[in-house]
Amino acid sequence: MFFIEFISGIGRVVLGTVEHSKRVFSLFRETVYWSVIGPFKKKFPKPKSIFEQMVFVGVKSILIVFFVGLFTGIVIAMQSAYQLAKLGGAIYVAAMVSVSMVRELGPVLTSLVVAGRVGAAITAELGTMKVSEQIEALDTLALNPIRFLVVPRFLALLLMLPCLVLFSDIMGIFGGYLVGVYNLGLNSHRYIDVSFDFMAWKDIWTGLIKSVTFATIISMIGCYMGLNTRGGAEGVGKATTVSVVTSFVLIILFDCILTGLFYFSNM
Repeated sequence: MFFIEFISGIGRVVLGTVEHSKRVFSLFRETVYWSVIGPFKKKFPKPKSIFEQMVFVGVKSILIVFFVGLFTGIVIAMQSAYQLAKLGGAIYVAAMVSVSMVRELGPVLTSLVVAGRVGAAITAELGTMKVSEQIEALDTLALNPIRFLVVPRFLALLLMLPCLVLFSDIMGIFGGYLVGVYNLGLNSHRYIDVSFDFMAWKDIWTGLIKSVTFATIISMIGCYMGLNTRGGAEGVGKATTVSVVTSFVLIILFDCILTGLFYFSNM
């Protein structure tokens, strides 16, 4: 009996996951459609609404991204220097920090921070509108909620997250520079040369492609959970929690998938 209930529970989870995945993909497809076709039709969101979302996503996230990137670079430099110094290769701390930040830690950590800050805010805002029937009011006025609520947030994340990732990469490399030059006593010019000698365009594009993918995940999960919120204020809290956790898991999952694709394809 327990085994049957266990298998049934797994089945319900799998079927529920498939159903939600189909709905998220449908939301993504419609969002892309209105992002491309919407500007050529009437009643498209004003550029002001998109710029406001860009400020919220990008400008207001700069401070926390600054600290995350800087301290991550410092930690990588200190941890790698301990081992590399024993091998007489302390100068390669520069390469370790730059490549690690650009290819992996910059995109992932920045996206996780943005998912926790922006993704949660998107879900809470749209969820509150849903439970207070403001979204139904848009339908009554013949205004598509996806055009006016989802598209500005989607475009803002798509444009600003890669910028935040690049900013985080620079701060991480700068953090490693502080450790390498002022703690390990490495030559400043030599450190900078090694940082960029071991970095290829492939590394930069890898990080940017990841950031665009993560931006899509954060925006779609946040908007989907917000638009499907039920149960008043308590429902908004639950939807926000599920949104953040789901975004975290999917960011790590897709990071693993993309890393494998880039590794095996030798891009």
